[in-house]
Amino acid sequence: MLNSDQTEIDLPPTHSESESVFSDCGGGRAGSVEDAGGVGLCAQSRGAESGEAVKKDLQHLSREERRRRRRATAKYRTAHATRERIRVEAFNMAFAELRKLLPTLPPDKKLSKIEILRLAICYISYLNHVLDV
Repeated sequence: MLNSDQTEIDLPPTHSESESVFSDCGGGRAGSVEDAGGVGLCAQSRGAESGEAVKKDLQHLSREERRRRRRATAKYRTAHATRERIRVEAFNMAFAELRKLLPTLPPDKKLSKIEILRLAICYISYLNHVLDV
């Protein structure tokens, strides 16, 4: 669990299955500890050492700088782009729904977002006037 001062970048790096023993120790495929289903001692010791080194490197950084470094990772950018794409699609769907409720001539006329908002304001105003009479 992360406390308020920690970020994802503070945590020691983890290794995927394909990176484990081979990238850390330079070992070959035949007869490696990974073939037996375990993680090599070299990988464990280097993982602990590099985790400590990362923590020491990041201790002198401000919270804002740690946040900037975390946001500069490809994983973060990809996740952010996905969230933004979903947000924009939802936004556009909401405009499309609002557009369907507004009377225009011709009915299928393409309107910009600002035109949709201005027409919605006018239409709501008109409906209020009709209700007041």
